[in-house]
Amino acid sequence: MDFFELLSRWVHVGTAIVLLGGSVYTRFVLLPAARQLPDEAHQKLRELTVARWKKFVHGGILLLLLTGFYNYLAVAKPEAAFKKQYHMLMGIKILIALLLFVVASAMVGRSKAFDRMRQNPKRALGLIVLLGAVIVCISGYLRVQGTKAIRQASEAVVAPAE
Repeated sequence: MDFFELLSRWVHVGTAIVLLGGSVYTRFVLLPAARQLPDEAHQKLRELTVARWKKFVHGGILLLLLTGFYNYLAVAKPEAAFKKQYHMLMGIKILIALLLFVVASAMVGRSKAFDRMRQNPKRALGLIVLLGAVIVCISGYLRVQGTKAIRQASEAVVAPAE
């Protein structure tokens, strides 16, 4: 693995950690605490946090798309025995990630079409956290199974044929 591949992986995983962690914090810490504030202060806090968080969301989505597609096209080379399952699960992961990006963008955006979603941030952030957790589970499975497939392929090459 060359340095650029390693850097791309670090950026991808690090960005996912920041965005998913920020969503968990917002859903389970910030929202319940902000509900204790008077309406005017709550609204002001929401405006200030959304203005700052929007930069993380948009920048993070860009980084995840760039590094994700680079990792998929240039870095990930699944073993033949695992290839069909790998591509199916990766396709599902990408579709879930795209849905997550839409919901996250809607939460920090201004489009009137998503006003109802923004009025219930607890539900939308819960969905973001759930989708993020599913993506992490799929990613972990792909990593473990991919490593297992590589190990089995290398053992087959080393072991003499009977």
